[in-house]
This record gives sequence, C-alpha cells and structure tokens, in this order.
Amino acid sequence: MTSATDEPLDTLQSEEALETAMKEARWYAVQVASGCEKRVKTNLEQRIQTFDVADKIIQVEIPHTPAVKIRKDGSRQHTEEKVFPGYVLVRLILDPATKQIPDDTWQVVRNTSHVINFVGAEQKRGTGKGRGHVKPVPLSNSEVERIFKQTSEQEPLVKIDMATGDKIIVLSGPFKDFEGEVIEVSPERSKLKALLSIFGRDTPVELEFNQVEKQS
Repeated sequence: MTSATDEPLDTLQSEEALETAMKEARWYAVQVASGCEKRVKTNLEQRIQTFDVADKIIQVEIPHTPAVKIRKDGSRQHTEEKVFPGYVLVRLILDPATKQIPDDTWQVVRNTSHVINFVGAEQKRGTGKGRGHVKPVPLSNSEVERIFKQTSEQEPLVKIDMATGDKIIVLSGPFKDFEGEVIEVSPERSKLKALLSIFGRDTPVELEFNQVEKQS
C-alpha cells in the first residue's frame, strides 16, 4: 500500500498548489442577453474545453429555485425559476500573483456569444466620452452562501397566469357562465376571489383556479 509520503514530491506540491488555488477561487456574475442564460452556459462550457482552461474556469451556474405553474385546467407543472434572469455565475481561479482574473480566462468568458460583460466597477477613461473598462468584482462569500442556500432550501414558488384586475368567465359550478373581475389571487391555495354581478350587485366569490378562464 502506498502512503502519501511515497508519492513524488512534485505531485504532492502540485496537489497542494491546486488545493490552495481552489480555496482562492472566486465567484463572478456575468451579464448576458435576456433569455440566453442556458445558451451561454452551454457555449461557455464548450469553450472551456476548446481553450483548455478547465483548471481556471471551474464552475458555471444558473441559480434556480423550484416553481409550480398552475395551468388553465388546474393541473400543476413543476418547473424552475431563475434567481437572477439575465445573469450567469462563473467560478474562477485567480492569478496567484495578481489575485486578478487571468487574461486568457477573461477572454474565454467575455468573448462567449451573448455575453455582455462581467459585473463590476467601471473604470473611467482618461480621455474621450466613451464608456470605460469594467473591472470584474467578485461576489462576497456571504452573497454566494445566500444565493446557493436560497436555491436549495426555498419552497416551490406557485405561479398562475392570473392577476388582480383580469377579466374572467366561470366555467363550472353554480356560477357557470358568469363573468367577473379578479380581486385577489391565492396561489398557495389554488384559489382566487372575483367580483361577480349577482342580482345586479357586485359580489365577491371564491373560486378554484380550474373553475375559471381568463378572457382576452
């Protein structure tokens, strides 16, 4: 059986260097074109392999929280909601000497299709009126912890294509074919309240989601 002390010294040193680098890796937010988060993640992961920088760009994430979408027929569709639409998070190993993002790493991320820029502090230009260079600023450890804790612990968000003020028609029950206006939506109970004209008076009535249909 081989012990750790039997391994070549250069192997142990490289493992220690990698472990140190991993500890110093930082998360950065990257702004991307709206709706292109998944495409950017896929393209960036391919570019990481193409440009052989897997030892510098070690993680690409789109934080999600669970969600449940209520369809018009009352059925439930389990889906996911982006925590930060328009952004992708990347975990990078910094240059040990400068503690900054290495140029090749920056180029791989920045030149990925649909990437707008790193989130950071804009460095003003010395001359001219154009926008200056953006210096990437890493997320704090507390921000990272909060984001990933939120994605793992949050209860599913219930969503329905119905809001206060929407006009609806009742599809079933004692008020079938009545028309009204939504005054309250309770996604957690799969119910809503609507004002229906009953005997010439606006009357609030509680209805199940699958009892109504939104009118265009």
